[in-house]
Amino acid sequence: MSTDTHITPTYERGERTILTGKVTSAKMEKTIVVEVQRLVQHPKYRRVVRISKKFYAHDETRQAKTGDTVRIVSSRPLSKLKRWRLKEVLTRNTSVELK
Repeated sequence: MSTDTHITPTYERGERTILTGKVTSAKMEKTIVVEVQRLVQHPKYRRVVRISKKFYAHDETRQAKTGDTVRIVSSRPLSKLKRWRLKEVLTRNTSVELK
């Protein structure tokens, strides 16, 4: 009869929330503002309404630019407002910005 007493339990982390949105601002150091739009049915009028919300995301390499479509993932709090990290840039903004 052999019992293995050194079995370490493996704990799986929960799935992180992933959102897709458009970058509205990339003017801060390593921070982008992503606007995520979703469709919600109005509770009284039953009309489908477009709701948008802004999320502050951490962009370590500053690869996202204004107008890009990006995917962000939830993370631990990084600052007062930042609770998201940039996962990947899906599409680039093709229009030229004039400064």
